[in-house]
Order: sequence, then C-alpha cells, then structure tokens
Amino acid sequence: MSNRQTKTDVILIGAGIMSATLGSLLKELVPDWEIKVFEKLANSGEESSNEWNNAGTGHAALCELNYTVEKSDGSIDINKAININEQFQVSMQFWSYLVNNKLIRNPKDFIMPLPHMSFVQGEQNVSFLKKRFEALSNNPLFQGMEFSDDPETLKKWIPLMLEDRPSDEPIAATKIDTGTDVNFGALTRMLFEHLESKNVKINYNHSVDNIKRTSDGSWELKVKNLHNGTVEHHTAKFVFIGGGGGSLHLLQKSGIPEGKHIGGFPVSGIFMVCNNPEVVEQHHAKVYGKAKVGAPPMSVPHLDTRFIDNKKSLLFGPFAGFSPKFLKTGSMMDLITSVKPDNVLTMLAAGAKEMALTKYLIQQVMLSKEQRMEELREFIPNAKSEDWDLIVAGQRVQVIKDTEAGKGTLQFGTEVVSAADGSIAALLGASPGASTAVSVMLKVLNQCFPQHMNAWKPKIKEMIPSYGISLMENPELIDEIHTLTAQSLSLADKRQEKQERVLELV
Repeated sequence: MSNRQTKTDVILIGAGIMSATLGSLLKELVPDWEIKVFEKLANSGEESSNEWNNAGTGHAALCELNYTVEKSDGSIDINKAININEQFQVSMQFWSYLVNNKLIRNPKDFIMPLPHMSFVQGEQNVSFLKKRFEALSNNPLFQGMEFSDDPETLKKWIPLMLEDRPSDEPIAATKIDTGTDVNFGALTRMLFEHLESKNVKINYNHSVDNIKRTSDGSWELKVKNLHNGTVEHHTAKFVFIGGGGGSLHLLQKSGIPEGKHIGGFPVSGIFMVCNNPEVVEQHHAKVYGKAKVGAPPMSVPHLDTRFIDNKKSLLFGPFAGFSPKFLKTGSMMDLITSVKPDNVLTMLAAGAKEMALTKYLIQQVMLSKEQRMEELREFIPNAKSEDWDLIVAGQRVQVIKDTEAGKGTLQFGTEVVSAADGSIAALLGASPGASTAVSVMLKVLNQCFPQHMNAWKPKIKEMIPSYGISLMENPELIDEIHTLTAQSLSLADKRQEKQERVLELV
C-alpha cells in the first residue's frame, strides 16, 4: 500500500460539467497553474452530467413555467426567468469562445437549435400562459416568442400532441425558435479532452475518501486508487468539490463552518424514451407543461426532442422517485451517513415540512408503466405502451438549509459553498445546474480568488463579452451576442431570420 504524496495548485474533485468548466476557465486565465482531477468512475461526464441522466434543456427559462410565478395580485414575476436566461447567455458566450479558438470542435456534437415551448390545458392555465407570454414577450431576452390557443396553429407546431386530442378543453402554447438542446455529457467529454491536451492530469477510478486542512492552510486529500487499492495523499492550495450529489459528504469532511447545518434530500428520476422512429420523427421541440400540485420543480413534465450521438430521440418525464443514494453509482447509506449532529435538526424540520413532497415521491415510485403511460397521454393522446421504454435518470440532491423561511427549508437550485479564505468550494443542488455552469464557476472564482479578479477581468471579458453587464438593460448587446453565438455554435440565427421576414412583409 503506497503512500505517495504530491503537491499541486488546484484539485478538482469529480469529472462532470462543473469541474470541466472551472478547469477550462482557469487554464485560460492562469495557464501555468498545475491542475489535477480525481474521478471515481472510469470516464468523464458519467454521472449527473451524462446525457441520459440530464434533461439537456439548455435551461434559458424560455419554456419552464416554474421560473415564472403568478403572484397573489395575478401579475407574473419574471425575475427568476431573466436571471436564468442571462446565465445561459454567459454559457453560450464561453462555448463560442472555445469553438472560435479551436479549443473544442464540432459544436453540433453538443448543441442543436430546437424550439422551446410551453403547453397548458384548462381555462385557468391558458389564462396564466397568456399573462406569462405578455410579461416575457415585451422583454428583449425573450424576443420572438409566439402565443397561440388556436388548435389549427398548434397542429402545425406540435402535430403529435394534437392528434386525436379531444376538442372540448381549452389548450394553449408558446413557442420560441431560439431554444437549444444541449448534450452536456458530450460537452463535458470535449472539455476534458481539451484539458488533457493542456497537461491537466485526469485520474479516473480514483476515489477521494477524506479531506483535511494542513498546518500551512493547504488541503490534503486521501485518495484511493480503485484499480489497485493503493492510497495516495495529494495536497493543493485550492480544492473544488464538484462531485454531483457526492459533494455534500466531502464538504462535511472538510469541517469548514460554512458547510455546517446543510443537509441533502435525494430525488431520483425516470424518463420514458420512445423506441419507434416514426413517432420520434413527428415531434420537433422541447415542450414543458405544468407541475402537478405537490411535485418538486424538477418534476415538471416535458416532452423533449433530444440529439444524442447524432441521433434524434424523444423523451418524456421525469417521473420523480426516491432512493437514499446521492449518486446513481452511490451507496444506499448516503442519506443516513449525511446526517450529522450539526444538521440533524435541519433535516428533521425539513422532513416535517415536506410531508406533501414525501407522499408525492412515494406515489411516483409506486406507479406502474401503464399509469406512467396515462400521464404521457396528457401530452400524446394516442401514445402506445409498446413504443416507450423506461430509463432511470440521474440522482438529484436538493439542498436543505436554515433560511429566513425557517429551519430545514428545501432549496431548489444550484449553490456554491466556500470557505471564508476561498481555499475550498463545493457545488451543491440541482437544476438549472449544467446550463448555468459558466456563471456558477465565475461565482466560484469571485468567491475564492478575489485578489486575482482585477488582473483576470480583461481575459474574462474576452471570453464572455457581457461579463459584468446586465443584458436586460442593453438590448443591442443581446442582439450582438445572439448573432455571435449563433454563428460560432452553428445555430441558425432565428432572431435575425424573423426580423428579415418581417422587413420583407413590410
């Protein structure tokens, strides 16, 4: 059993989209820093970032109804949608920079243009969607959104969903053509290939078992080589824990005060995938519906065209489920071992508060395939059981912490927890996750390297032209960025096309 010890500048734990993004940013900003990556599995992008474990929506809040909430006075709060859209634009700019500088190639292998749609049924929901459309379509970020409650128009937009649909219930949809489908598994693998070419050492089949502070303020990691069982010790000045749901355990082992009073609640997902190419060909959009009462936000039903391995697929889901594992490849003991003296009250409070969610998850777990088909038929009325198979998606671990809303509040979103001195940071939470990776990793840089940010700013601006600027307040910049990213990422500039069509008509 060897006890090899090595020192390095930066260690990234987990080879998912977050570590890939942070590593790629750091390699551009400080090329001479030494970076090491440790990943428990045999390849990058195998867990939460994998294309089959991740909704791949390219979350830009164009279609997700849970990002626009109806307030008690009937008005629609679009702040969260604006925030998420701006974050997605940041990701698009960074990916464009990587493609333009030939650091990654073939953007079509990870991003494709695809209309994003919201679809609702029933008078009340139609009225909500119309108000949402009015609130968003006046906003420069959501330019080009269309609304229709006319079945004939909807038949053109979503023929598969309108076929054999009873005509007695009001329905409506919004559509925006500037949406995308993003294969985050493929992107993660491309970024790690790029990092390897820049001499970043990626250690697969290496599990980080412990993490502790050394006397000089560095971090020492106890790493097990899963190939031969040897144990190595690696120290670094800065550590990023990006191991999906597995981050919580390592954050707890670090002992930093910022990691206390935080718990995690795992939710698993199941998708239905269509195995009949004729059905797949009849649908070309991502269509989001409304969540059922009591459902967590990541269980909003959606019917998605996906491009995986250059092949068009059709997925419906997710159906929520419960497993005590924090990762798909995790342990059944993950949830139990995450309960510590400092977070036990937080966890118990969440358990008491979230009875409706617990009940909902139990019901979801008990669904038969035929009951799942019934839910799918709300989207595709004539869906046939034999055309659809079930696949288990990735595990999502929602953050539980004490907030102003009370003890043990379940958080839906992505959070960075870092030490006061910036020497270690962990990423927790779930959706919109991968889509906002670049913004979230810039936040890590801000929190952990404040002393470098002034020197790094010109380079960050080169990679992300809108850095530090509110896009909302700069409509001309939005148009510039849309044109730039559409060109670099081989996405037709739908906004431009639409404007040209309008001019022709005039």
